[in-house]
Amino acid sequence: MGATYIIETIRCRLRPLEPDDAEKMYALNLDPEVIRFTGDASFSSVDEARTFLKAYDQYKKYGIGRWVVERKEDKEVIGWCGLKFHPDDDLYDIGYRFFRKYWGQGYATETAGACLRYGREQLGLAEVYAHAMTGNIASWKVLEKLGMKRMEEIMMDGEPAYLYKVQF
Repeated sequence: MGATYIIETIRCRLRPLEPDDAEKMYALNLDPEVIRFTGDASFSSVDEARTFLKAYDQYKKYGIGRWVVERKEDKEVIGWCGLKFHPDDDLYDIGYRFFRKYWGQGYATETAGACLRYGREQLGLAEVYAHAMTGNIASWKVLEKLGMKRMEEIMMDGEPAYLYKVQF
């Protein structure tokens, strides 16, 4: 049985997270530079990552979630990207995380742009939010390339961050 891809870009395919992705997601979050601006802790083990992935219910509850990003050329998992629904605030946000060796190659802009189009065209969203810690200049640049506007400075996980929004 092959993977079910949700989105395809020029270089990548995006598909739902699965428990079999535990080793890759563990390795991704193990790099302190990758999670530096996220407010997340790394998984303590591959088993903890697998438990998280088994319990990940965004697809069932909201029909949307973060997706694994695979390169087309070699099916290498290079990170994740996708929309997330926040029911307490009644809003969607865009997020992404990539292995450091893929930084600076346009993958975040390419896949996040495709996810925003999916949100607008398939889900009929009127707006999507994002946040980037004030020190995460690379993420500001991605969000601004995507047409997102910086709204205000907020606190996220006890750290200053910028809130972004795009309206369709």
